Amino acid sequence: MKTYSDTFDVVPTDLDDLNHVNNIRYVEWIQDISKKHWNKATTEAIRKSMIWVVRNHHISYLKSAVLGDTIQIDTYIAENKGPISTRIVEIKNKNTGELLVKGSTDWCLLDAKTFRPKRVPEEVHKIFFD
Repeated sequence: MKTYSDTFDVVPTDLDDLNHVNNIRYVEWIQDISKKHWNKATTEAIRKSMIWVVRNHHISYLKSAVLGDTIQIDTYIAENKGPISTRIVEIKNKNTGELLVKGSTDWCLLDAKTFRPKRVPEEVHKIFFD
């Protein structure tokens, strides 16, 4: 499996009323890193022929991030089974290495024209596992 990573700082718009990163922001980060990984790893032709929709998210919030923290997000595909791809996302404090949030998302692959579920093709599987 191939890991994709991104790093950035927590900014004021990421915070909630308790002055730590809002839980909804973590969900946005999970979706953003997933899209970035897909766009970086695949060709335009592949992206035009298939799309992903979220089937479910399982998110564990372990520690809080606050203004000025540097965040490192790592993501990888854990498994493909039929049209379902399970993606893991780990959000850490880059300076301390502490795991803040761990997410597991089942994404369902759809044909871009028919919007019907489509088995993850071998060519796509190889992109993320070879």
